[in-house]
Amino acid sequence: MTATGTPIAVVTGASSGIGAATARQLAAAGYRVVLTARRKERIEALAAEINEAGHQATAYALDVTDRAAVDAFASAFRTIGVLVNNAGGALGADPVATGDPADWRQMYETNVIGTLNVTQALLPALDASGDGTVVVLSSTAGHGTYEGGAGYVAAKNGARVIAETLRLEIVGRPVRVIEIAPGMVKTEEFATTRFRGDNEKAAKVYAGVAEPLTADDVAETITWAVTRPPHVNIDLLVVRPRAQASNTKVHREL
Repeated sequence: MTATGTPIAVVTGASSGIGAATARQLAAAGYRVVLTARRKERIEALAAEINEAGHQATAYALDVTDRAAVDAFASAFRTIGVLVNNAGGALGADPVATGDPADWRQMYETNVIGTLNVTQALLPALDASGDGTVVVLSSTAGHGTYEGGAGYVAAKNGARVIAETLRLEIVGRPVRVIEIAPGMVKTEEFATTRFRGDNEKAAKVYAGVAEPLTADDVAETITWAVTRPPHVNIDLLVVRPRAQASNTKVHREL
């Protein structure tokens, strides 16, 4: 808690998509939200938007893969109520035989090492709050593989295992560990980034799917899980659009 009693929520990867939507919804739920991302201008604009709406937000430019920077960021906090590990993303959709190791390395650094860095750095402040919550945004990719997805699947498996193991290791301490695993979510950047700006390839991901999940859908799920009574831990919540039965079974109206 802060001196005024307002709980702090840190959201990584808050410059767009699920991170930005989560920041808005947690702020509306009464948290003082700290927005982190590499794109300083975007999170500053989002913080201004949230503050103008009558809520509380602060922007802090941060690369979660830079441990020294993460430690410096964490040193500013005595207590934190919520950490949402959202920073991540996918690169490419090549098979194992031809996948670029640089893409795999970058996905691992962001999705796994980034989550580890921030969680380790902020865990003492989460503990000190007396009622902390760590949220790890994994993916259904972390629970089932698919062709062309091995690098991303491996990275999200790593994020999932951080959540599972941390929960075992800190049981008895006043910190919950929640994993949210979204399926097909259509945001402004995820698929476009994965295919390096190829809008045609990005559009094919969602072709014929009437209603993929939105960033707001996932943000509502996160906010609901975080705002359960302190003794209630949502260990794992998988959320998919109705049209998606699995990572490889999607109803498309083509």
